[in-house]
This record gives sequence, C-alpha cells and structure tokens, in this order.
Amino acid sequence: MIVLKTNEEIEILHENNLLVSKTLAEVGKLIKPGITTRELDQVAEEFILDHGAVPGFKGYHGYPNTLCTSVNDEVVHGIPSGYELQEGDIISVDCGVIKNGFYGDSAFTFAVGEISPGKKELLRVTRESLEKGVEQAVAGNRVGDIGYAVQTHAEEHGFSVVRELVGHGLGKNLHEAPEVPNFGRRGRGPKLKEGMVICIEPMINMGVKDVYQDRDGWTIHTADRKPSAHFEYAVAVRKNHAEVLTTYDYIEKVLNQ
Repeated sequence: MIVLKTNEEIEILHENNLLVSKTLAEVGKLIKPGITTRELDQVAEEFILDHGAVPGFKGYHGYPNTLCTSVNDEVVHGIPSGYELQEGDIISVDCGVIKNGFYGDSAFTFAVGEISPGKKELLRVTRESLEKGVEQAVAGNRVGDIGYAVQTHAEEHGFSVVRELVGHGLGKNLHEAPEVPNFGRRGRGPKLKEGMVICIEPMINMGVKDVYQDRDGWTIHTADRKPSAHFEYAVAVRKNHAEVLTTYDYIEKVLNQ
C-alpha cells in the first residue's frame, strides 16, 4: 500500500534528508587516500547522534553499520571495513537516519583524489540520470516514466542500469511502496500522486548490468568487476513539480574548498 504524506510529514522528511545531506558532507571532508571506510562510518555515526537522530541503517535487517560504503565495482551495501581508500577509487556513500518517527535516505558517489576520465564520465552521467528521473516525479505521471528517463540517459552514454536493485517509497519505514526501478517504459507502473515520497537512486555500471552478492551477505558487485556509481535523492511528488528533499549543496561546498 502506498502511503501519502501530509505537508507536515513531508517537512519532517525534508529535515531528516537535510541531516543526511549534512552527514554526507562531513564524510566528504575526509575522503582521501589512506582513510579507511570504517573511519568514515564512525564519523557519520557520531554526527548523526550529535544531531538528535539515530542511524537508519544500523541494525536494519541485521546490517552492522551506519553507512554503506561501496568502492569501485561494489554497487551498493558495501560494509565499512579496514580498507584504505586509494587514489583513483570511487566510493558510493549511502546514509540513512531516523528522527521524529521518519527516515532520511540519500547517497553520493565521491572521487578519491584524481580519477580516470572514464570514471568521471560515469559519475557525471549517473548524476544526470538522477536529475532526469526527478523531472518525471510529478503527480499524474507513472513510476515507469522515472525509470525510462534514467535508463534512456544512462544507455545513451554507453552505460548499463542495474535491474535487481531499485528505488523505493520513504516514510515511517525505510523501504515503502512503490518500488522505483531505474529502467522501465513510459506510462507503466503505479500512478504518481501528490504526497508520495520516493527515493530515486540510479545504480549505473560502466560495463554489464549484471551483479552478484558477496559472501558477506550484503555487498553487491558488478559481474565484470567494472566500476559502478550510485546517487540518491528523496523526492516529494507535487502537482506541477518534484520537490527534492535532499540537497548536494553541502557536499559541493566541501568538495570545492
């Protein structure tokens, strides 16, 4: 069942997603060769707790950490560890919080130092695909319109779209209806209604679209071990526009210092 949110609830979701955005910026300050993904996780957890919220992922279906840190060929759900980031890596950082009974959820893929032109292109196109999907998150459209927009842009640039993992509704639960695939056909799928809050999160691969799960039970890898990028916004569906509840402004400020 799709749960529509009131304006008051959307404001809480907005505040929570701004906190996630700020947390990602705090993590972004530290991303450089030599830092471990576990250190990034500890900083994020402290920051969230200091702001009166609780990590949204920790303990979710038994997940052990605050962040998902997915490096290079890891698509999503990478578990923070003693791995030291290296020059040329890319790392998707996915973060969630719970505050006032609602979740926040967002992701950003960071470059570690100087990355290859191919990886730069992957990051750029994945983020553009997210923006294209967001443009379709308007009342009266359908979920398939979002997926079609994401898929078309990614594939036009020679990249592939992961099929097994999708975006989702967001509210009092981390994953609510409807599922929001990053592929699809226009005019198909559940109708978008004002008050729906969804997470649009393209997971785009440099090589083949196929993925597999690591023996750790969480980490998803690309089948050909080529890099993957991941960006995620929480979005409220409105009558004539999509209201993005996430911002990358805090991250951009940190990266451009």
